[in-house]
Amino acid sequence: MSEQAFVRTKPHLTIGTMGHAGHGKTTLTAAITRVLSTQVRSTQVGSTQLLGTSGSGAPVPLDRGDRGDRGEQGDRIDRAPDAAAHCATSGIGHVGHVEYETDTRHYAHVDPPGHADFVKSMVTGAARLDGAVLVVSAPDGVMPQTADQVLLARQVGVEHIVVALTKADAGDADLTELVELQVRELLSRHGYAGDTLPVVRVSGLRALAGDPRWVGAVEALLDAVDTYVPLPERWADAPFLLPVEHVRTVAGSGTVVTGAVERGTVRAGDPVEVPGTGVRTLVTGLEISGVPRESAEPGDSVAVLLRGVPREAVRRGHVLAEPGSVRPRRRFTARMYLLSAAEGGRGTPVVTGHRPWFHLRTAEVAGGIDVGAAAVARPGETATVTVGLDREVPLEAGLRFTVREGGRTVGAGTVIEAPDRPFAD
Repeated sequence: MSEQAFVRTKPHLTIGTMGHAGHGKTTLTAAITRVLSTQVRSTQVGSTQLLGTSGSGAPVPLDRGDRGDRGEQGDRIDRAPDAAAHCATSGIGHVGHVEYETDTRHYAHVDPPGHADFVKSMVTGAARLDGAVLVVSAPDGVMPQTADQVLLARQVGVEHIVVALTKADAGDADLTELVELQVRELLSRHGYAGDTLPVVRVSGLRALAGDPRWVGAVEALLDAVDTYVPLPERWADAPFLLPVEHVRTVAGSGTVVTGAVERGTVRAGDPVEVPGTGVRTLVTGLEISGVPRESAEPGDSVAVLLRGVPREAVRRGHVLAEPGSVRPRRRFTARMYLLSAAEGGRGTPVVTGHRPWFHLRTAEVAGGIDVGAAAVARPGETATVTVGLDREVPLEAGLRFTVREGGRTVGAGTVIEAPDRPFAD
């Protein structure tokens, strides 16, 4: 960690690409980095020595990439024609991350290569998006995965979407108009401002080739993200909390946990704990995309080096927090919405004793539902329920969660109360 620490001068947001497989998400991501790098508007994103993805830890130049050991997603972006290759893997599956700057903002860009990666990242909290770019191929239009991902984005709280109609250079103009109408209708159906949100026609391949028209289209897309996606509310003054997404040991350094800072600020030397494990330690180093940082703020995806913590003492689903700020619990009350069958949810009601999987931050825990005096909770309805988890996780009022069973999302909710004392049995 000998490099000079990065100093942030612009507000930071996390956005992501989503859409049907083969519609051009990774090519568009490469085009964005290429266009910004030629304008000196892009940040250097290097492999990170803390994460174990580079032998040297040196930043990757904007015009070429170190393919040493960055993972599959880095190579996917590198193999896109003339792609700008400054990317780093997140350490979670094959979800790729790049970072860049526009004139007014700094972005971390999440690029899940496949539908399963997108679903896993969104449901388990590996991707906490402030906004998203919905990628739809102009020649192909809305596909089943497009609709599934829009629904999931709404369920997990992604409030702002900008649409990129890709491969617009190859699409018939009348067909592209029809596809735009279909996309706007889909988004309106799921509660987005489909009639007014930005829809930009782009060609990632032509932009990568330097075609001025399509380079301008990518610039227009970035301008739309800058203006349409608002700056999120950040709880920088709250006690620090980071949901743990991944844990690894780096020889000669120690245990590293990665995740996105949910609230508060952390600096090297700060005391932290892993609630429920008895682990209390100090932060000895911070890196974001391979660049050393003096501190990490809400929204940052960061690697945190911990002093003297055994690898087996921390796992995905734990949280790293300011000592004494949060405590694990097993039971809580919540307002929970059950998806209807038309939304991809259950076709039958839920009764007391039903046991799905609950995804709370990065934790995946089985638990039982008590619907109380209502007796049943029907698909398409919102109910107040009591949940008993099989193991303790850090809980607090306002925490959002999703409910999964059989490989699909069947509900979403918000914790109302997580009392210190157990509920009466």
